[in-house]
Amino acid sequence: MKEKRILVVDDEPTILNLFTQAFERAGYLVTTAETAEAALKILEKESFWVFFLDLNLPGMSGVDLCRQIRHQYPMAIVYAVTGYASLFELSECRDAGFEDYFTKPAKLSDLVEAADNAFKKLARWKKR
Repeated sequence: MKEKRILVVDDEPTILNLFTQAFERAGYLVTTAETAEAALKILEKESFWVFFLDLNLPGMSGVDLCRQIRHQYPMAIVYAVTGYASLFELSECRDAGFEDYFTKPAKLSDLVEAADNAFKKLARWKKR
């Protein structure tokens, strides 16, 4: 895993910009998509191991996108980021395969720490 690449999916351009800046400052390569469908098109050509997905997307939801990602990349680490938190949603996120759940406005330092931990975990898994 030479390149530490992250795919961020959110329908708010401001959020995409903030996340991109924070992750790039931390040394990650970031690709963004504004819809789940756009993310799936990206995944036809590129592969990722760490994802940050908004749950409330136009068209396909972030939960459904997570299920598709987990099917294609069972070892991927996928995080939910949403402005609409509820206990039911948390349960649904765990069932879909999300690693963790962040509520907007999330602290960028927490998201970067999550990415750091994800890549450390993936590196450990690759050694086995």
